[in-house]
Amino acid sequence: MKLAKYILGLAVAAVVLSSCTKQLEDINKNPNEAETPSPDYLLSNGIKTNADTYWGTDATMETSLLYVQYWAKIQYPDPDRYIPASTNIQTVWNNFYAQGITDFTELVELGDTLHNPNYKAVGIIMRSWIFQVLTDLYGDVPYKQAAQIEQFLTPVYDPQRDVYLGLLAELKTAVGLIDPTGNPIAGDLMYNGDMSKWKKFANSLRLRIALRISDQELEAARTVFTEIGADDNNLIVDNGDNAKLIYQPSPYQNPVARNRETRNDYRISKSMVDKLNELSDPRLTIYAAPARDTNKIIGVTNGLSADSASRLGLNKTSDVGAVFTATLAPAIFFNAAEMWFIKAEAAQRGLLTGNAATLYAQAVTTAMKQYNVSDDKIATYLAQPKLIYNPANYKQSIGEQKWLALFSEGLEGFAEWRRLDYPKLPAAYTGTLGGKIPLRLTYPSSEQALNGVHYRDAVKNQGADLLTTRLWFDKE
Repeated sequence: MKLAKYILGLAVAAVVLSSCTKQLEDINKNPNEAETPSPDYLLSNGIKTNADTYWGTDATMETSLLYVQYWAKIQYPDPDRYIPASTNIQTVWNNFYAQGITDFTELVELGDTLHNPNYKAVGIIMRSWIFQVLTDLYGDVPYKQAAQIEQFLTPVYDPQRDVYLGLLAELKTAVGLIDPTGNPIAGDLMYNGDMSKWKKFANSLRLRIALRISDQELEAARTVFTEIGADDNNLIVDNGDNAKLIYQPSPYQNPVARNRETRNDYRISKSMVDKLNELSDPRLTIYAAPARDTNKIIGVTNGLSADSASRLGLNKTSDVGAVFTATLAPAIFFNAAEMWFIKAEAAQRGLLTGNAATLYAQAVTTAMKQYNVSDDKIATYLAQPKLIYNPANYKQSIGEQKWLALFSEGLEGFAEWRRLDYPKLPAAYTGTLGGKIPLRLTYPSSEQALNGVHYRDAVKNQGADLLTTRLWFDKE
């Protein structure tokens, strides 16, 4: 009898506690905040915030654009001397994981909940793009356990090889989910809900990754090219299909434009100006603005000391061209020129049928058409002996022109320069790496403090956590 009364008392207490908890939950609900996020908002916000991270100060202006010598610094030159601020490294990591991987994982889950595979596909594609950028930049990164904080508070780092192969599989799944005639999506700032173009973006990313791993995993790369490499109808081969976000007026402007509102730190690199001049490249006046005092285009040597940089004068050197610094300048995720360069290299290496020289010429043409260079100027440019495709050193032919074509895309340009080893760039003038150029970003200090066990495993697998450690894809 006593036991029965005891059990009954526990049951009553449980009901009371449950009721109290329910009341507290009701009281603490924010009536102005949706409990289930809207997929269109998640998509719009995800595209914008991650474009801002890619083209913002931390991932590009203070790091990759300087390392690959698209830009140089005229003031506060430490980042150009390979002394990155710890906040730059931390912010890139935090933003891509917290504002990118997490949000797009939630969009993938909402796609299932709402029975809308198109949302799920777009979530997978954008998440895969971010993971590709992260592993390109850092090497081994949390991948399989990322965005599962309830299960994995300190996620394991996956080897770079596994990340790339996993992304190839995920992107293939996304392509299979896409139904252009199925449930529509909203909030799409890139393609306005055109799912056929999302399919092109996904397939193009697959070929980008396949080529990136080709020096290490040739047969895996061949499988991808055999499957989709010749299918131009489902690839980004025209500038009208470029994956890009067109920015809007303030406060939604291009991050470079926002930076120019209060700063005057950056100039076009002398390495870029010298190459454009060497090749009589008609993009010189597009890529660079004339110096105010001289009306001439003058690039800045990367890695000058603070005194040397300041002596050059703010008005005697060239900023980046207005097409890149304008408020509405687009953030490009993938352009058609890159696809033609991918095809040219794949043909040269036997991964794809076709004439490598013809595809190379198409790549250069498409890159120039992106900036409305005339047909006559393009023909004159390609007719130069220096521009003739060299199959005996295809890495130089493709590498130099691809470097030029990716001028506005610092992270992608940095990745391809490391893979192809062209153009041959000098180290920063007063660089701190003993005549070497960075090959990656170091991991943020928070990972050492909060995820130390798995951080140390990654370093043991990949090599010392240094700017000069060569990543798996970047085979010597």
